[in-house]
Amino acid sequence: MGEDQSGAGPEGCPRALKPPPDRLYGRARGHKLRPRQERLLEVTLPRLAYDLHGSWRPEKLWLEVGFGSGEHALAQIATHPEVGLIGCEVFVNGICSLLSHLVPEGGEATAPLPGNLRLWADDARVLLRLLPDASLDRLFLLFPDPWPKARHAKRRFVHPATLPLLAHVLRPGAEWRVASDDPTYQSWVTDVMTAQSLFDAPPPAEQRPLDWPPTRYEAKALREGRSPLYWTFTVRPSPRP
Repeated sequence: MGEDQSGAGPEGCPRALKPPPDRLYGRARGHKLRPRQERLLEVTLPRLAYDLHGSWRPEKLWLEVGFGSGEHALAQIATHPEVGLIGCEVFVNGICSLLSHLVPEGGEATAPLPGNLRLWADDARVLLRLLPDASLDRLFLLFPDPWPKARHAKRRFVHPATLPLLAHVLRPGAEWRVASDDPTYQSWVTDVMTAQSLFDAPPPAEQRPLDWPPTRYEAKALREGRSPLYWTFTVRPSPRP
């Protein structure tokens, strides 16, 4: 019962929580990087880095918060070449995993890269604060770190203090897709989204919708007997003054 859960109910439910901290994520590195991975970060990542002031202006823009090892992002850009996707990830081992699927060894500086993908290697909320209003057509948050302890509830991306930011940067009618296999996080998402009025929030699906590419985190959850839930939230139009 520390100060982090002041006013919170069971399992750290969202009543009167403090705003999230400036940094939501945990560790940014795992095992020691191999030379190939170091080169991917040094040479390939800058070639795909999203530049807010650059010339890349896709007609439709999607964003994935925490792309993990990148399998979902890679599937989306292959299936939707007409859409630009920004993948946000701070865990450098995951960034290396995605990049290693894009370029062969030796081609880090020269191999062609997909024109509809950009990467943001920082906290996604930093980027969200910089994007223009109504600039995103879809947002993905798939199997995020659940921060299961009640005192860590403030670190969850799904948070009452974050919803207004998301509602501003997503265009009216845009989808926000969320998936989680963690029971505490599932209850948390239900509580947060039931208490808000910015998004239409129907009950989650218990089976992955057909147009949702699978991820290794989902596969791991199913192997270990956990039951993921899949939410599709839709931004409501802003009320007229």
